[in-house]
Amino acid sequence: MRPIAMDFPSIRVAVLGIKTEAQADQAAFYVPSYLKDAGVEVIPVPVYHPDVTTILGQQVYRRLAAVPGPIDIVDVFRRGPDVAGHLDDFLAARPRAVWLQTGIRNDQVAEQLVKAGILVVQSRCLMVDHRRFAGRG
Repeated sequence: MRPIAMDFPSIRVAVLGIKTEAQADQAAFYVPSYLKDAGVEVIPVPVYHPDVTTILGQQVYRRLAAVPGPIDIVDVFRRGPDVAGHLDDFLAARPRAVWLQTGIRNDQVAEQLVKAGILVVQSRCLMVDHRRFAGRG
């Protein structure tokens, strides 16, 4: 089955927990950087770094619900137990999908999102799947 992310003609990905350029060696920065270089619109939603106003040349938002316009995918870089703290924000933003990166799972949050009609992917790397399905591997 082809992941949802590769089926969109124009993808807007909000990255929850994105890191700054100062942490370029961490997946929470280099995965969204790869996506941006691949032509994906990346919307930074950092959890830390309160003084940062841009990441990857894009305006930073502090909540998913504050992002203007529709969000196709929320790519999540948060520990599994911390994901629950963002449930209300996921539901308010109404993305088409919430994608929990490799090693991140939260079955309770996933169940709530699915009930709300939001697709959920758990413990998969969006960069790896994009490379596989976009032929960039």
